[in-house]
Amino acid sequence: MGQEEQSSVGVGEEEEETREVVEKEEVETWNQRKQTLILEISSKLIHGDLEAKIEAARDIRNLVRKSSSSSSSSSSKTRSKLGAAGVISPLVLMLCSPNPDARQVSLLALLNLAVRNERNKVKIVTAGAVPPLVELLKFQNGSLRDLATAAILTLSAAALNKPIIADSGAAPLLVEILSSGSVQGKVDAVTALHNLSTCKENSTDILDATAVPPLINLLKECKKYSKFAEKTTALLEILSNSEEGRIAISNSDGGILTLVETVEDGSLMSTEHAVGALLSMCQSCRDKYRELILNEGAVPGLLRLTVDGTAEARERARTLLDLLRDSPQQKQLASSVLERIVYDIATRVDGADKAAETAKRLLQDMVKRSMEHSMSCIQQRAASCTPSNTQPT
Repeated sequence: MGQEEQSSVGVGEEEEETREVVEKEEVETWNQRKQTLILEISSKLIHGDLEAKIEAARDIRNLVRKSSSSSSSSSSKTRSKLGAAGVISPLVLMLCSPNPDARQVSLLALLNLAVRNERNKVKIVTAGAVPPLVELLKFQNGSLRDLATAAILTLSAAALNKPIIADSGAAPLLVEILSSGSVQGKVDAVTALHNLSTCKENSTDILDATAVPPLINLLKECKKYSKFAEKTTALLEILSNSEEGRIAISNSDGGILTLVETVEDGSLMSTEHAVGALLSMCQSCRDKYRELILNEGAVPGLLRLTVDGTAEARERARTLLDLLRDSPQQKQLASSVLERIVYDIATRVDGADKAAETAKRLLQDMVKRSMEHSMSCIQQRAASCTPSNTQPT
């Protein structure tokens, strides 16, 4: 290596070392400045007048955002330090202020403190935030109600908070938002209700049948394979366990059809929940729900699910197909027997080593042909139904 090359390499290394030193000094300076800001914010919130408190609440949001821009670990530490500095209790008190600006900035500050910080979530609820948040859910002010919904969603993600929120009366208000809220409000309300539905400590039911129509409408409009659809179908499956919920699903416009479409087009989890809801209905009263489910063309999707679904979904689909047969006493001639026949054929064709894979492919082809046949029958019926022989309802 020539002298000039050695010289350029040495200069490059020195520049890199200098840059690292400068960056380290900048980080240390920012950390010191940040600690000073945290103490100032805490002092304003605890001892300041309303104007100072509002300014401090805004500063919390700005500080967390600035920390987030540097690194996720930095923003996490900032949230923890702010929580430890005693800012949460005065922010919770501001939620009850008659001043709308105070309520809004305190809500935003609490949201910023709670995100990705389990300890702060618990501290916020322990400080008494849930009752004023429930009151804010009743507001006609869309912005405040959306923020309160987001706060309930965020806080309900912590296991320790779920029983408190579940017993607070928030659920019926969240159900109202499913119908009347903004798009984001509806999404957050579904997720919050889903969080609360997993609360094992709660002795009362989180949902009642009034939640069914808006949930069905939301499921109609969303992509069936989305995470949102998974949460919505999970709630509908829970509701299908009560007689009132089952009646509400069957009475909702397109209720059973929407579940059937989810079985056909949903993700692994949403198909599992959707078939679970249909199965719950048919098991509760086969004579009442069998024809309703069959009339929506459920069989092709259920056949596919016996091949492609989760283990639980496959079992549910087989059980439901048995119930949908003309003679439920013939269950021994059901899908398990069909699968055994197909497996035997596959063994003879491709040998024992490849039998499972071949059998799955044969079953998938059978499902595809069944769906094509069903679609052909539907198209033929539609073609034969002309305006002249259709009666108005």
